[in-house]
Amino acid sequence: MSVPAAGGDAPVPVTILLVEDDEVIRRSVAMALERYGYRVTSAGDGLTGLELFREGRYDLLLLDVMLPELDGIGLCRRIRETSTAPILMMSARGDTLDVVSGLEAGADDYVVKPVDTAVLVARIRSLLRRATFAPTEAPADAAVASAGGSRVRPPDGSARLDQSTPRVQRARLVFGDLAIDTAGLEVFLAGEPVALAPTELRLLLEFVAHPGIVLDRQTLLRNVWDYGWDGDSRVVDLCVQRLRKKIGAERIETVRGFGYKLRR
Repeated sequence: MSVPAAGGDAPVPVTILLVEDDEVIRRSVAMALERYGYRVTSAGDGLTGLELFREGRYDLLLLDVMLPELDGIGLCRRIRETSTAPILMMSARGDTLDVVSGLEAGADDYVVKPVDTAVLVARIRSLLRRATFAPTEAPADAAVASAGGSRVRPPDGSARLDQSTPRVQRARLVFGDLAIDTAGLEVFLAGEPVALAPTELRLLLEFVAHPGIVLDRQTLLRNVWDYGWDGDSRVVDLCVQRLRKKIGAERIETVRGFGYKLRR
């Protein structure tokens, strides 16, 4: 698989950093991904993986949880200190705590070993789509409506926005001190930029497209994670948890038994 290069040059192969301590699994996964056109760099322990990450540029990181020197959870945290690149964790079957810890550390998704190559490639493609998507800018009236704002008409007949509701400034949706630039894919809190991983950003955009509306976990899995099947709802819960820490816990409300909604 490849991505378009700037200036109309030949497509650049997608690069993946694979960190897996089991040599047999590492080689088989790398060979399988290379057959799909990915360029794979491999490491057998967490510290080597961190060094390779710092020295190169990767479109996606595939990390095992149980690694020598520096485990996958710690490696994920170190990577998240400087990068929003998509991270896919690999966990042994039944390691619920490992899955939760990996998602809390900043991973975007996980797969359970042994994993079918087709499933692994589908997850990778989904993560890459999330990392490179570009939503189209909605017309001002539509964007105002989606943000819960309204147009009021003063006596002079001109249209203006009701300042008491979320409003649109060109491609920017504003909810109090939270501003989302839907064209530039930037988020600001009290005027300061907020660094969001691609999945966190897509989750926030899904919420702001439906303010005040309860979104159940399966809807979010389908629209944000591109799952065409029932996925693990823990990825939603933990991504919401991470997003709350960055934009304010009070902005996303839990509706018990149903899902989540963005407060207007």
